[in-house]
Amino acid sequence: MNDQVREDLVVVGIENLKKSFGENCALDNVSIKVLQGHVFGLVGENGAGKTTLINHILGALTPDQGKVSVFGLDPVKFPKEVLSRIGYLSETRDMPRWMRIEQFLRYMSAFYPSWNMEYAYKLLEQFDLDPERKIGRLSRGELARTGLLVAIAHRPDLLLLDEPSSGLDPVARMDILSAIVRSVAEEGRTVLFSSHLLDEVERVADYVCMLHQGRVILSAKLDEIRDRFHLFEVQKFNGGIDFEGIKGVMRVYKLGHGYQVLYEGKEEEGKAQIQVKGGVIVNIQTPSLEEIFVAYVKSHKRS
Repeated sequence: MNDQVREDLVVVGIENLKKSFGENCALDNVSIKVLQGHVFGLVGENGAGKTTLINHILGALTPDQGKVSVFGLDPVKFPKEVLSRIGYLSETRDMPRWMRIEQFLRYMSAFYPSWNMEYAYKLLEQFDLDPERKIGRLSRGELARTGLLVAIAHRPDLLLLDEPSSGLDPVARMDILSAIVRSVAEEGRTVLFSSHLLDEVERVADYVCMLHQGRVILSAKLDEIRDRFHLFEVQKFNGGIDFEGIKGVMRVYKLGHGYQVLYEGKEEEGKAQIQVKGGVIVNIQTPSLEEIFVAYVKSHKRS
């Protein structure tokens, strides 16, 4: 990300963050900036460090090295000031199972001066939730919607979602990620959500950060990623093509009489290099985030 951004627009600033648990390095020199009004997608496999990073933003963990700033404050030193402005949905959906939904809403409202009960009841209707249902009797989708309702009913400046669609069916996933996440961002608030499902991140994120084994392997605006990566379908009618000498080629798949080539760089430069090698480009597509992520992970394993 461009470092020349206005500091008052930086909701979350993380610099050179390192965190280990015993001999396991969970985060290794991670630096990110999350800007106001953006939907920031944090992607990576399970165990990549996403939840550890979110726990630092919440002030639940102290860095071994580096700096964490939320709303310009250290969340460890100023937990009340920071947490009062955050809405958080954890992957575990920890809620008191003996409470009815309506009881739970009133219980949670006591923690947030800005809680809007009228808005909470509007969300109840929107999420098709029965306020008289006990939390212990809710389905996975209903638990996720209840947790999200509680996270946003006080209209937080920052919404943190840790694997929000874990275990949900596709309809529930779209309800949460498209309708709610986007509407929160459009109201000027900020969303950071983690997921190992790259297709859902691609639907709603403005900015994408890829984590692999605790390291940032790619971090950029989604539009910039789409402009930067290209999927060429290449044919050569006599013999093969040596792609080793082509700078920017990240991955090559052999497809029958041709190749599928993932290229990082300017489209025209990639086309020119492949054509010099005798390749004929018959189709160009924009690769998915998953295709890019897999290529980056494999390149890091080789290096």
